[in-house]
Amino acid sequence: MNKNDQTLIGCIVIICLLFIVTLNHSDHNVAVVYYKNEIIKKIDLSLDDIKEYQVNGENGIVTLEVNRGRIRVKDENSPLHLCSKQGYISKSTESIVCLPNKIVIQIEQNNDIDTVVK
Repeated sequence: MNKNDQTLIGCIVIICLLFIVTLNHSDHNVAVVYYKNEIIKKIDLSLDDIKEYQVNGENGIVTLEVNRGRIRVKDENSPLHLCSKQGYISKSTESIVCLPNKIVIQIEQNNDIDTVVK
C-alpha cells in the first residue's frame, strides 16, 4: 500500500464519518400532542435537560417526560398502563398512541422527508 492509497482511504473514512454525523443530526424537533384529534400542546425537544409536562386525558392527567431529544409518557391513569410502557420516541416515524386517554404524540422534524412522489 503506497502513500496515495493511504490518502484515499483516509478521505473515504472522513467523508463517511461526516455523512453519519449529518444523518444523526436533527434540526429543531417538536413533539405535537393531540387530544381527540386536536392539537393541545407543542413541546420543543431540543433541550438537553429533563422536563416534565402534564396534559389532560380522558382518564385524568397524563405526565410526559422530555429527555435528550426524546419524549415518553411517564405516568397516566389507564387500566393496564400501556401508554407508559411504550417508552421513548425521537423520530418522526414513531408515535405514541394512548387510546384509553385519547392522547397521541407525534414528532415533527424540519429536515425529515417522508415520501417523494413523481
